[in-house]
Amino acid sequence: MSAAADKPAPGAPPALSLQRLSKRFGGVTALDNVSLDVAPGEVHGLLGQNGSGKSTLIRVLAGFHAPEPGAQLAIHGQNIGLPVPSGTSLGLGLAFVHQHLALVPSLSVLQNLRIEQFATRTQWRIDWGAERRKARETFRRFGLTIDPDDRIGDLPQVERALVAIVRAFEDLAANTRRDRPGLLVLDEPTPFLPRAGVDQLFALVRNIAAHGTSVIFVSHDVEEVMEITDRATILRDGTVAGSLVTREATAEQFVELIVGRQVRLFRGERRDFSAAPLAARIGALSGGIVREVSVDLRRGEIVGLTGLIGSGFDEVPYLVFGAKRADTGTIDIDDRHYPAVDFSPPAAIAAGIALLPADRLTAAGVAALSVAHNITLPVLADFFHACRLDWPRIMARAAELCHAYDVRPNRPDLKLGSLSGGNQQKVVMIKWLQAKPRLLLLHEPTQGVDVGARQALFAALHDAARAGTAILCASTDYEELAQICDRVLIFARGRIVHELGGAELSKESIAEYCLRSVSFGGYVTRAAPAA
Repeated sequence: MSAAADKPAPGAPPALSLQRLSKRFGGVTALDNVSLDVAPGEVHGLLGQNGSGKSTLIRVLAGFHAPEPGAQLAIHGQNIGLPVPSGTSLGLGLAFVHQHLALVPSLSVLQNLRIEQFATRTQWRIDWGAERRKARETFRRFGLTIDPDDRIGDLPQVERALVAIVRAFEDLAANTRRDRPGLLVLDEPTPFLPRAGVDQLFALVRNIAAHGTSVIFVSHDVEEVMEITDRATILRDGTVAGSLVTREATAEQFVELIVGRQVRLFRGERRDFSAAPLAARIGALSGGIVREVSVDLRRGEIVGLTGLIGSGFDEVPYLVFGAKRADTGTIDIDDRHYPAVDFSPPAAIAAGIALLPADRLTAAGVAALSVAHNITLPVLADFFHACRLDWPRIMARAAELCHAYDVRPNRPDLKLGSLSGGNQQKVVMIKWLQAKPRLLLLHEPTQGVDVGARQALFAALHDAARAGTAILCASTDYEELAQICDRVLIFARGRIVHELGGAELSKESIAEYCLRSVSFGGYVTRAAPAA
């Protein structure tokens, strides 16, 4: 079946038209008179800061929230009564892929692909052979090589995301007419994917759009939106701040609409640390992919680690912290010496090392606990008085820190999981920064964080470095590394193969050396000193 055969006829009504949408929660207005049109076969971006109303809009479309009276929804010209009845989205031509994918890890790819079909249709017998052939043909059509018999829990994150998107597309195809191919909503699908995975996902999105299916792509990442979308709508404080034709817009125009003003990107002053006291020394560290990695960090220095997927840079923070077992190596903090093979998270914390993992709700924080609980976990001993926890002081301290780091809302009693992604990240960052660690280990510290919140987090890290904390940041975000780091170490095949610093350190040079890294053969090269 060719893509051209599936394209809607010229002059067709919008795939989705949403008019005068408002939503209030008590006295808080989450959406105020929002209108949005998505053309057939269009990839339409939906951007905004954390708390701008993106998630509320998607939940209204999915039938989780009822809008205020007066809102109107039409799909391919057919008026749909609001609120959307629960469980009817697919029949109306709407499918959703949320950030956490809603896949069952213990089931196979094939079982996950057909779970909606098996749950809603009466079948006395399942022809697994035929279903397996159909799944392989579907994957082949989209240029994917995923095995239908593989267990979802054994797949890398990018392949799980691809399975979830293919499932949504197939469910739409089974529930809509060919001349009305429906609309697929991708709600933050990329924050936990490496760059190579994002490229693969984008190829799939383009393929789906070429078949006539419209896509709403929800994201914080301006560069991704500019790469994959045809048009974009920007929400700010629950209203439409504007819409842009992507190919005619600049990144600066996107950012200004998102935050309501021109944003000056944070640029920490790069300093010469050659005479600064040594804060930490990682010696000949090996484990997993990592081989014989040695890094000296000076007090106040921010050092970045990056490379292509599978190069091992992202394993280093966990090996140093003892969260992953090292095979060999040493870790020196100030004047104390530790064999890496015997290091553990409690020993690391006692030595003044803190780790902020990439997965903020399962590894970095506890979603079901309050903001106050999360913030005070590393320093709980400071709040004991007469053998009891001093809860008024805990709440006051949490409120003070949330105010200082602009956590919104400043409600320490709220569960961490109820906050937007950017505010969750601020909380888990606060948790460790207040302890003033000697060495702070970061892994993808701003994944899924909007452009405004990113600058605030960068400034917080810079302040911590100025106060003497050494920071080791593993990231695939080259712009992030260029903004905050004094040096960046490029990895290939588990080893450091190049060091960038001074005038040579830029987003473009990081990207170039990552792509060239496989040709270095495992030998370290150094950047020329700044003039």
